[in-house]
Amino acid sequence: MSNTDPGCIFCRIVAGQIPSTQVYRDDRALVFNDIHPVAPFHMLVVPIKHITFLAAAPEATEPVLGHLLRVAATVASQKGIEAAGYRLVVNQGPNAGQEVDHLHVHVIGGRRLGRLG
Repeated sequence: MSNTDPGCIFCRIVAGQIPSTQVYRDDRALVFNDIHPVAPFHMLVVPIKHITFLAAAPEATEPVLGHLLRVAATVASQKGIEAAGYRLVVNQGPNAGQEVDHLHVHVIGGRRLGRLG
């Protein structure tokens, strides 16, 4: 794991080189709106430091990984979708639909969501 990958679009968003609609930021995570939302609320929670895949994340990143989930719950609450429910999704690799090789958690809600699969 390196701190950034200059070719990574999410690293460039974190660095402020590409504009985004930021929802939340702290020293370990950034949350911004997905540019292709699948629901009224669709945000991405990304680690500030570049982690490519969940499966390859070193054990030392465990505190950051847990923090991403806590931040996801925080923004869901702030957006008012906590009570009705929301979905957290982490796509791992191309067959799962991971399009950007920077670990990210989708926070999806604001309406009744269909089944997975």
